[in-house]
Amino acid sequence: MIKFKKYIFEYALLILVILLSITGFWKIYFGENANPTPYQTLHVITSLLWLFLLLFQLRLIGNKQYMHHRKIGLSILIMGPLLVATTALLSVHSAHKGLVSGDGDFLIVQNVMGTLELGFVILLAFILKKNRKLHGAFLLSSAIIFMGIALFFTLISFVPQFRIEGPETFYRFITAAATARYICIFIGLLFFLKDRRNGWPLLLVSLFFSLNDYINTLLIKNKLIQPLTEFVGSLNQVTTFLGSFIILLILLTLLVMPTKRRVLAG
Repeated sequence: MIKFKKYIFEYALLILVILLSITGFWKIYFGENANPTPYQTLHVITSLLWLFLLLFQLRLIGNKQYMHHRKIGLSILIMGPLLVATTALLSVHSAHKGLVSGDGDFLIVQNVMGTLELGFVILLAFILKKNRKLHGAFLLSSAIIFMGIALFFTLISFVPQFRIEGPETFYRFITAAATARYICIFIGLLFFLKDRRNGWPLLLVSLFFSLNDYINTLLIKNKLIQPLTEFVGSLNQVTTFLGSFIILLILLTLLVMPTKRRVLAG
Protein backbone atom coordinates (compact mmCIF):
# COMPACT_ATOMS: atom_id res chain seq x y z
CA MET A 1 0.00 0.00 0.00
CA ILE A 2 2.86 2.38 0.86
CA LYS A 3 4.50 1.70 -2.50
CA PHE A 4 1.20 2.31 -4.27
CA LYS A 5 0.71 5.62 -2.44
CA LYS A 6 4.17 6.78 -3.53
CA TYR A 7 3.12 6.56 -7.18
CA ILE A 8 -0.60 7.15 -6.81
CA PHE A 9 -0.60 10.12 -9.21
CA GLU A 10 1.26 8.10 -11.85
CA TYR A 11 -1.08 5.12 -11.47
CA ALA A 12 -4.11 7.43 -11.61
CA LEU A 13 -2.89 9.09 -14.81
CA LEU A 14 -2.23 5.83 -16.65
CA ILE A 15 -5.51 4.23 -15.58
CA LEU A 16 -7.40 7.39 -16.55
CA VAL A 17 -5.77 7.49 -19.99
CA ILE A 18 -6.54 3.81 -20.57
CA LEU A 19 -10.21 4.38 -19.68
CA LEU A 20 -10.38 7.50 -21.86
CA SER A 21 -8.82 5.57 -24.73
CA ILE A 22 -11.62 3.03 -24.47
CA THR A 23 -14.39 5.66 -24.33
CA GLY A 24 -12.71 7.77 -27.01
CA PHE A 25 -12.76 4.96 -29.54
CA TRP A 26 -15.99 3.38 -28.30
CA LYS A 27 -18.26 4.67 -31.04
CA ILE A 28 -15.83 3.64 -33.75
CA TYR A 29 -16.35 0.02 -32.69
CA PHE A 30 -19.73 -0.03 -30.98
CA GLY A 31 -21.53 3.06 -32.25
CA GLU A 32 -24.59 3.09 -34.46
CA ASN A 33 -22.54 3.29 -37.65
CA ALA A 34 -19.47 1.45 -36.35
CA ASN A 35 -17.00 0.75 -39.14
CA PRO A 36 -13.44 0.63 -37.76
CA THR A 37 -10.60 0.53 -40.26
CA PRO A 38 -7.52 -1.71 -39.90
CA TYR A 39 -5.50 1.48 -39.40
CA GLN A 40 -7.59 2.50 -36.41
CA THR A 41 -7.50 -1.00 -34.95
CA LEU A 42 -3.72 -1.21 -35.25
CA HIS A 43 -3.37 2.21 -33.65
CA VAL A 44 -5.70 1.33 -30.76
CA ILE A 45 -3.90 -1.96 -30.08
CA THR A 46 -0.42 -0.43 -30.08
CA SER A 47 -1.56 2.53 -27.97
CA LEU A 48 -3.13 0.30 -25.31
CA LEU A 49 -0.10 -2.01 -25.31
CA TRP A 50 2.12 1.01 -24.73
CA LEU A 51 -0.02 2.28 -21.86
CA PHE A 52 -0.15 -1.14 -20.21
CA LEU A 53 3.63 -1.43 -20.66
CA LEU A 54 4.08 1.87 -18.82
CA LEU A 55 1.71 0.65 -16.10
CA PHE A 56 3.63 -2.60 -15.70
CA GLN A 57 6.95 -0.77 -15.59
CA LEU A 58 5.58 1.53 -12.91
CA ARG A 59 4.60 -1.51 -10.85
CA LEU A 60 8.10 -2.97 -11.18
CA ILE A 61 9.64 0.31 -10.02
CA GLY A 62 7.23 0.46 -7.10
CA ASN A 63 8.30 -3.03 -6.07
CA LYS A 64 11.98 -2.11 -6.56
CA GLN A 65 12.41 -4.80 -9.19
CA TYR A 66 14.92 -2.70 -11.11
CA MET A 67 16.57 -5.60 -12.94
CA HIS A 68 13.23 -6.75 -14.36
CA HIS A 69 12.37 -3.13 -15.11
CA ARG A 70 15.51 -2.74 -17.23
CA LYS A 71 14.94 -6.03 -19.05
CA ILE A 72 11.29 -5.24 -19.82
CA GLY A 73 12.36 -1.71 -20.75
CA LEU A 74 14.36 -3.08 -23.68
CA SER A 75 11.01 -3.96 -25.29
CA ILE A 76 10.61 -0.21 -25.86
CA LEU A 77 13.25 -0.59 -28.59
CA ILE A 78 10.52 -2.33 -30.58
CA MET A 79 7.35 -1.01 -28.97
CA GLY A 80 8.34 2.67 -29.25
CA PRO A 81 9.11 2.60 -32.99
CA LEU A 82 6.02 0.46 -33.62
CA LEU A 83 3.85 2.96 -31.76
CA VAL A 84 5.23 5.94 -33.68
CA ALA A 85 5.03 4.04 -36.99
CA THR A 86 1.35 3.17 -36.50
CA THR A 87 0.61 6.78 -35.53
CA ALA A 88 2.37 8.00 -38.67
CA LEU A 89 0.48 5.44 -40.76
CA LEU A 90 -2.86 6.58 -39.34
CA SER A 91 -1.93 10.21 -40.06
CA VAL A 92 -1.22 9.43 -43.72
CA HIS A 93 -4.41 7.37 -44.03
CA SER A 94 -6.51 10.12 -42.42
CA ALA A 95 -5.08 12.79 -44.74
CA HIS A 96 -5.55 10.57 -47.81
CA LYS A 97 -9.15 9.84 -46.80
CA GLY A 98 -9.79 13.57 -46.41
CA LEU A 99 -8.43 14.26 -49.87
CA VAL A 100 -10.47 11.52 -51.52
CA SER A 101 -13.69 12.57 -49.81
CA GLY A 102 -13.06 16.27 -50.42
CA ASP A 103 -13.81 17.02 -46.76
CA GLY A 104 -10.20 17.61 -45.80
CA ASP A 105 -8.65 16.47 -42.54
CA PHE A 106 -9.42 18.75 -39.61
CA LEU A 107 -6.96 16.80 -37.44
CA ILE A 108 -4.06 17.00 -39.90
CA VAL A 109 -1.89 19.25 -37.71
CA GLN A 110 -2.63 17.31 -34.54
CA ASN A 111 -1.94 14.00 -36.29
CA VAL A 112 1.36 15.09 -37.83
CA MET A 113 2.63 17.01 -34.81
CA GLY A 114 1.41 14.31 -32.42
CA THR A 115 3.45 11.72 -34.31
CA LEU A 116 6.60 13.88 -34.24
CA GLU A 117 6.09 14.82 -30.60
CA LEU A 118 5.58 11.21 -29.56
CA GLY A 119 8.85 10.18 -31.19
CA PHE A 120 10.58 13.22 -29.66
CA VAL A 121 9.40 12.35 -26.15
CA ILE A 122 10.49 8.71 -26.41
CA LEU A 123 13.90 9.79 -27.70
CA LEU A 124 14.32 12.32 -24.89
CA ALA A 125 13.50 9.63 -22.35
CA PHE A 126 16.50 7.62 -23.52
CA ILE A 127 18.79 10.59 -24.05
CA LEU A 128 18.23 11.30 -20.33
CA LYS A 129 18.26 7.63 -19.31
CA LYS A 130 21.02 8.18 -16.73
CA ASN A 131 18.62 10.38 -14.77
CA ARG A 132 16.08 7.73 -13.78
CA LYS A 133 13.41 10.16 -12.64
CA LEU A 134 13.51 12.29 -15.78
CA HIS A 135 13.69 9.14 -17.91
CA GLY A 136 10.52 7.86 -16.25
CA ALA A 137 8.84 11.26 -16.39
CA PHE A 138 9.33 11.56 -20.15
CA LEU A 139 8.01 8.05 -20.77
CA LEU A 140 5.03 8.77 -18.52
CA SER A 141 4.46 12.08 -20.30
CA SER A 142 3.73 10.19 -23.52
CA ALA A 143 0.43 9.22 -21.89
CA ILE A 144 -0.54 12.91 -21.91
CA ILE A 145 -0.44 12.86 -25.73
CA PHE A 146 -2.91 9.97 -25.84
CA MET A 147 -5.01 11.56 -23.13
CA GLY A 148 -5.61 14.79 -25.02
CA ILE A 149 -6.77 13.00 -28.17
CA ALA A 150 -8.86 10.39 -26.32
CA LEU A 151 -10.47 13.07 -24.15
CA PHE A 152 -11.42 15.09 -27.23
CA PHE A 153 -13.22 12.13 -28.81
CA THR A 154 -14.84 11.20 -25.50
CA LEU A 155 -16.26 14.70 -25.12
CA ILE A 156 -17.76 14.88 -28.62
CA SER A 157 -19.13 11.34 -28.29
CA PHE A 158 -20.69 11.30 -24.83
CA VAL A 159 -21.04 14.82 -23.42
CA PRO A 160 -24.20 16.54 -24.77
CA GLN A 161 -22.64 20.02 -24.68
CA PHE A 162 -19.93 18.88 -27.10
CA ARG A 163 -21.85 16.59 -29.46
CA ILE A 164 -21.97 17.55 -33.12
CA GLU A 165 -25.61 17.62 -34.21
CA GLY A 166 -25.30 19.42 -37.53
CA PRO A 167 -23.38 22.18 -39.31
CA GLU A 168 -24.59 24.74 -36.82
CA THR A 169 -22.78 22.88 -34.01
CA PHE A 170 -19.41 22.39 -35.74
CA TYR A 171 -17.99 25.03 -33.40
CA ARG A 172 -18.18 22.38 -30.68
CA PHE A 173 -15.14 20.68 -32.19
CA ILE A 174 -13.13 23.75 -31.20
CA THR A 175 -14.76 23.88 -27.77
CA ALA A 176 -14.06 20.20 -27.12
CA ALA A 177 -10.45 20.55 -28.28
CA ALA A 178 -9.92 23.58 -26.04
CA THR A 179 -11.47 21.79 -23.06
CA ALA A 180 -9.26 18.73 -23.57
CA ARG A 181 -6.23 21.00 -23.97
CA TYR A 182 -6.87 22.85 -20.70
CA ILE A 183 -7.48 19.65 -18.77
CA CYS A 184 -4.16 18.26 -20.01
CA ILE A 185 -2.36 21.45 -18.97
CA PHE A 186 -3.99 21.23 -15.53
CA ILE A 187 -2.78 17.66 -15.09
CA GLY A 188 0.69 18.56 -16.33
CA LEU A 189 0.76 21.44 -13.86
CA LEU A 190 -0.22 19.10 -11.02
CA PHE A 191 2.75 16.85 -11.74
CA PHE A 192 5.04 19.86 -11.98
CA LEU A 193 3.88 21.23 -8.61
CA LYS A 194 4.20 17.75 -7.09
CA ASP A 195 7.85 17.52 -8.13
CA ARG A 196 9.24 20.64 -9.79
CA ARG A 197 12.63 19.09 -10.36
CA ASN A 198 11.39 16.00 -12.20
CA GLY A 199 7.76 16.70 -13.07
CA TRP A 200 8.34 19.35 -15.71
CA PRO A 201 8.35 16.89 -18.65
CA LEU A 202 4.62 16.27 -18.11
CA LEU A 203 3.91 20.00 -18.06
CA LEU A 204 6.01 20.44 -21.19
CA VAL A 205 4.15 17.71 -23.07
CA SER A 206 0.78 19.05 -21.91
CA LEU A 207 1.68 22.33 -23.64
CA PHE A 208 2.18 20.54 -26.97
CA PHE A 209 -1.55 20.79 -27.66
CA SER A 210 -1.42 24.58 -27.35
CA LEU A 211 1.60 24.62 -29.66
CA ASN A 212 -0.27 22.47 -32.18
CA ASP A 213 -3.30 24.75 -31.98
CA TYR A 214 -1.08 27.76 -32.67
CA ILE A 215 0.53 26.01 -35.65
CA ASN A 216 -2.92 25.06 -36.93
CA THR A 217 -4.10 28.68 -36.68
CA LEU A 218 -0.94 29.88 -38.42
CA LEU A 219 -1.38 27.41 -41.28
CA ILE A 220 -5.03 28.34 -41.71
CA LYS A 221 -4.13 32.03 -41.79
CA ASN A 222 -1.55 31.39 -44.52
CA LYS A 223 -3.79 28.92 -46.40
CA LEU A 224 -1.34 26.06 -45.92
CA ILE A 225 -3.66 23.43 -44.42
CA GLN A 226 -4.64 22.08 -47.84
CA PRO A 227 -1.04 21.82 -49.12
CA LEU A 228 -0.04 20.04 -45.90
CA THR A 229 -2.97 17.63 -46.24
CA GLU A 230 -2.08 16.96 -49.88
CA PHE A 231 1.55 16.31 -49.00
CA VAL A 232 0.81 13.95 -46.11
CA GLY A 233 -2.04 12.24 -47.96
CA SER A 234 0.21 11.56 -50.96
CA LEU A 235 2.87 9.73 -48.93
CA ASN A 236 3.22 6.01 -49.48
CA GLN A 237 1.74 4.26 -46.47
CA VAL A 238 4.11 1.29 -46.44
CA THR A 239 7.16 3.53 -46.82
CA THR A 240 5.89 5.85 -44.09
CA PHE A 241 5.33 2.96 -41.68
CA LEU A 242 8.66 1.25 -42.35
CA GLY A 243 10.59 4.51 -42.50
CA SER A 244 9.22 5.76 -39.17
CA PHE A 245 9.84 2.41 -37.53
CA ILE A 246 13.40 2.01 -38.79
CA ILE A 247 14.52 5.59 -38.07
CA LEU A 248 13.33 5.52 -34.46
CA LEU A 249 14.61 1.96 -33.97
CA ILE A 250 18.10 3.00 -35.09
CA LEU A 251 18.12 6.11 -32.92
CA LEU A 252 16.95 4.25 -29.82
CA THR A 253 19.42 1.44 -30.42
CA LEU A 254 22.28 3.93 -30.66
CA LEU A 255 21.18 5.43 -27.35
CA VAL A 256 20.82 2.09 -25.56
CA MET A 257 23.60 -0.10 -26.95
CA PRO A 258 26.63 1.79 -25.55
CA THR A 259 25.34 1.30 -22.01
CA LYS A 260 24.61 -2.34 -22.70
CA ARG A 261 28.14 -2.93 -23.99
CA ARG A 262 29.66 -1.37 -20.87
CA VAL A 263 27.54 -3.61 -18.64
CA LEU A 264 28.59 -6.72 -20.59
CA ALA A 265 32.24 -5.66 -20.49
CA GLY A 266 32.09 -5.30 -16.71
